[in-house]
This record gives sequence, structure tokens and C-alpha cells, in this order.
Amino acid sequence: MTQPFPFSAIVGQEEMKRAMVLTAIDPTIGGVLVFGDRGTGKSTAVRALAALLPEIKVVADCPYNSITLADCPAPDGLKNTKQVNRPTPVVDLPLGVTEDRVVGALDIEKALTHGEKRFEPGLLARAHRGYLYIDEVNLLEDHIVDLLLDVAVSGENVVEREGLSIRHPAKFVLIGSGNPEEGELRPQLLDRFGLSVEVSTPSDIEARVEVIRRRDAYETDTKAFLKRWRAQDTKLRKKILTGRDALPAVKACDDILGDCARLCTQLGSDGVRGELTLLRAARALAAYKGEPEVTRRHVRDIAPSSLRHRLRRDPLDEAGSTARVQRAVDEVLA
Repeated sequence: MTQPFPFSAIVGQEEMKRAMVLTAIDPTIGGVLVFGDRGTGKSTAVRALAALLPEIKVVADCPYNSITLADCPAPDGLKNTKQVNRPTPVVDLPLGVTEDRVVGALDIEKALTHGEKRFEPGLLARAHRGYLYIDEVNLLEDHIVDLLLDVAVSGENVVEREGLSIRHPAKFVLIGSGNPEEGELRPQLLDRFGLSVEVSTPSDIEARVEVIRRRDAYETDTKAFLKRWRAQDTKLRKKILTGRDALPAVKACDDILGDCARLCTQLGSDGVRGELTLLRAARALAAYKGEPEVTRRHVRDIAPSSLRHRLRRDPLDEAGSTARVQRAVDEVLA
């Protein structure tokens, strides 16, 4: 099995890489939506980040990635119940996937051969404690979107069908990518992404040449290329783990909370999810940088990613969402 491209070796796309790192430090931020041109490293970055993260402890035969046997929703019949380490899961949710494949269904083979009514876990079970990646998320069928919304709200997958009643945890970081020219995302799902980033094909010739050079080196001699970037990936992994440990102690004073509220009010964002996401992302950014307290600088840096996808449409304002957020930041946080 080919090892993923090193995260540290990805050229440019700094906002995308930062957003993914912040969700690794604090998964409650709510996932990342990446919109932009094809071939700009979106799926490469997702798999590279998962390979960068430390392994998780799971019960060997548990299909739900449970930490202990007591956490496993269906412990009966597990042959190997020892705790083992496994890579952080990254599960692809393909277009055209069926509902049964997503949430799970009756194991037909067991039912026919042994007369047993047993549940076969779906993609949501496999993605628990990891990443669920949806390429072309804006083309996803509506009924699958509805399923994801239910699970995203509760962190739990509930299946009631064919005489089965199954309930299991399904907490994952949702990563979606797509090209905005191919269709818009439903507002309900759009609101569930914590951060939104825009990626584009690099226009700088030197940057494009460096992308080609690194990709060619990776495909020509993968082992040597991975060795070359191992130290930088290790350094980044340590920063993520240090950020995770420091996160609970990072302070955010009332002035910062007021800044978040005023900024979202200025932009006219609905509800208070924008403020909460902005605060969580700013706190994760402070933890990542090893700073004990959230400052206005952190809020300014992360505001475009946190808020650009939460804006109401304004037919009288021709500026793009990023420009509108930046303008509000300049006004509120001057």
C-alpha cells in the first residue's frame, strides 16, 4: 500500500493546511469545506493529515473503533478484544452511495446462511474518531445530506429498520471538497462545516514548478521522498499534540467574546454558530502557536475561514465573501 504524500511537502495552500491542522487540535470546530479548482491538493491534504496524526487505540475486532470493550455497541461475537493501535481512519463517502452503505444495514449473508439477524456497520461506524471525506460534496444526493445532518448534530448514528435497533457513536471530522462551478451546497449542510477555505491553481511559475518537482520525486522514489520530509512531519505532529494538550488552558477574555459577537453581527450571520466557531478556531490557533491567551490577532487571522460561508447574500454588494469578511474585520477590530 502506497504511503500518503507528506503533509509538510504540500506546496502553498496555507489556509487549507492551517484549517485542517486546527480541526486536528480541536475536532469540535466542525470540519472543513474546501472549494476550488481541481488538482489543487484537496484530497492529498486530507490523507496526508490523517497519516500525520498519531495512531488511535481501538479494540482489535470492533468495527466501531471503540477504545474499550465496554464502549463497543455490539461486543458479542468479537474474537479479538485486545486493545491495539491503528492509524487515524479516513473514510471516503463516494457520490451515489446508498443509504444502507452509509448508516449500515442487516448482514444479508449471515441472515441467509446462519439465520442470524446481525447488523453490518456502515461508513459512519468506520469514520468514528477519524475523518469522513466527501469529494464533490455539492453534488451529494439530498437524502444522504439529511442523514449526515442528523449524525452531525447528535454525534450518534441510530438505525431502526428490518427489526434492528442499533445506536452507536459516530463522531468524526467532516471534510468536504468541491468546485463551486458545479453547483451550490445546501445551506443546512454548509452551516455544519466549521471552517471554509478557498483554494486556487497557483499562478506563480516557481510554485507550479515546485509542485511538479515534489510530486515527481514522490512518484519516482517514494521511500526516499518520505524520508526527506519525515523530520518536518514529525515536528508538525508534535506541535499538534502539544496544541491538543494546551487547548483546555487557553483563555479567552470577555473582550474577545465581544469582538466575535460584534463581527458576526456586522456581517449579519444567522444564529450564534459563527461566534462559537470563530472562538473555538481562534483558541485552537493560539494553542497551536503555543500562546496562553486568545488575542485579536488570532481572531483576525481565522475570521475569513470561520465566517465566509455564513454570510447572507447581498445583491447590492458585488464583493466576494472573503472581501466582505475582511472589510468587517477591519471595521470592527481596527
